[in-house]
Amino acid sequence: MYAATLRNAALTPGPTVTDSNNNAPEALNRRSKTITGGIARSPNRAMLRAVGFGDGDFEKPIVGVASGHSTMNPCNAGIGALVERADAALKTAGAMPQTFGFPTVTDGIGMGTEGMKYSLVSREVIADAIETAVQSQSMDGVLAIGGCDKNMPGALIAMLRINAPAIFCYGGTIKPGKWKGIDLTIVSPFEAVGAYSAGKMSKEDFDGIEKNACPSYGACGGMYTANTMSSAIEALGMSLPYSSTQANPDHEKSDSVADSAKALVDAIRANRKPRDIVTRQSIENAIAVVMAIGGSTNAVLHFLAIAHAAGLPWTIDDFERVRLKTPVLCDLKPSGKYVATDLHKAGGIPQVMKILLEAGLLHGECITISGATIAETLKQIPARPRADQDVIRPIGQPMYQQGHLAILKGNLAPEGCVAKITGLKNPVITGPARVFDSEDAAMAAIMADQINHGDVLVIRYEGPQGGPGMREMLAPTSALIGKGFGESVGLITDGRFSGGTWGMVVGHVAPEAFVGGTIGLVHEGDSITIDALRQLIQLNVDDAEIAKRRAAWKQPAPRYTTGVLAKYARLVSTASRGAVTD
Repeated sequence: MYAATLRNAALTPGPTVTDSNNNAPEALNRRSKTITGGIARSPNRAMLRAVGFGDGDFEKPIVGVASGHSTMNPCNAGIGALVERADAALKTAGAMPQTFGFPTVTDGIGMGTEGMKYSLVSREVIADAIETAVQSQSMDGVLAIGGCDKNMPGALIAMLRINAPAIFCYGGTIKPGKWKGIDLTIVSPFEAVGAYSAGKMSKEDFDGIEKNACPSYGACGGMYTANTMSSAIEALGMSLPYSSTQANPDHEKSDSVADSAKALVDAIRANRKPRDIVTRQSIENAIAVVMAIGGSTNAVLHFLAIAHAAGLPWTIDDFERVRLKTPVLCDLKPSGKYVATDLHKAGGIPQVMKILLEAGLLHGECITISGATIAETLKQIPARPRADQDVIRPIGQPMYQQGHLAILKGNLAPEGCVAKITGLKNPVITGPARVFDSEDAAMAAIMADQINHGDVLVIRYEGPQGGPGMREMLAPTSALIGKGFGESVGLITDGRFSGGTWGMVVGHVAPEAFVGGTIGLVHEGDSITIDALRQLIQLNVDDAEIAKRRAAWKQPAPRYTTGVLAKYARLVSTASRGAVTD
């Protein structure tokens, strides 16, 4: 183990370094290096003694416990106790845990505000923070515990950059709220805003939903981004079976974290690293599961970034390839009936994976953090879901025959964009453009009843560079649903959508408006077609007129010129490449 060797390396002469790892650049991976030397580095040992090391601890693997604990949101407020359990379990397994924190953005609170611009940025901040902590202290492995949406992809990106043995522990989902016998999630209050303003909901119900939507700690309860990414990471093999759908308050969540600590120490001893687990085939497994569970559009953006960090060839077109052969098997919110805790009771992600495996839709040979293959891990799972539940459908009776995250292309998005088409009777619309240069302007028009059936809203200059930060549009999409426009109004944007969004919505339009994409050339009243059946997004204006508009277009001044948002805007790639910054 590199860290243990480093702590006992000679002061003089300088170390001799050899690198046997050819999976990652030298600057990013030092786990297979051997450092030879003589007497121990006494300053290193002295500082470690100050944080609890004794004489017998210096040869044990040092494991970084990356903690996303924060009292700012229910998603992360329950993580502190899980960190303590991980610390104790790592010591029992023969490791020396060292805890450090990473920041988290509360999407549900930031939604609809300028603060939401920091959400996607936080994915990069989390990745950089974990990489910095682990690499600077030469840790032998990392166990990350996170809750809110960007915790998961941020941790995975860091793990793949570092390529030391690593495991992700989900902080757990929230339990559903209740109001008058109806299950609630965090999306319920957002939709209530539209319903109440449209006169379709009483003040009593409006207040009751707000006060009861979040009854415990845990991440948003539907198959929104947090539960989508935790499920995908389980399918990827980077977390333990069943861990992605457990509720934060339940004892099994804490037990799973302890089991994860033991699995990580075993992986350190076996030198089993993230890039051994995360392959093109295992990413395909993860995306098949995302399609089967009706997961968030954000999975497209995040898995492009995860593949980039792993150095793997994976493009936006690969999602469409997987979608066309993978049915939606689960009836989950936002467009369905159930929440993540219901999925857990029905058999969880292992049950979904076994159905896909039996149908030839998973690569069973992919290995997991435990060292077992996917096929070995699922060996004891029944091939069919239980008959006493209807959360998970049999392969022959799916919710939809094909996946729900469609990649559309056309003159409005030559690099591609993402449409979420579950819950729609007909995912096709042609209508007049209603053009807004920010989410705030669109929201004001919706709430002022200025939107009509058949309109196609265009929300632009909200992309990775132009926003900057690619805000999620949960507030306007939920308001449209609440006002009864879910099936009859389209919305396209170079921003993103919350995992809680559903309806005739298309996001991640690329190139974005800020860099001269066609979405920036749309005029009020132009005809726009969204056709998920043909994978088409089209501005129905002739090429000569588009060229004339392009020649007259001028890039607006950046909204931020200093600070983290300005740095992000200068570095970030197009959404079609995952909005990566390295």
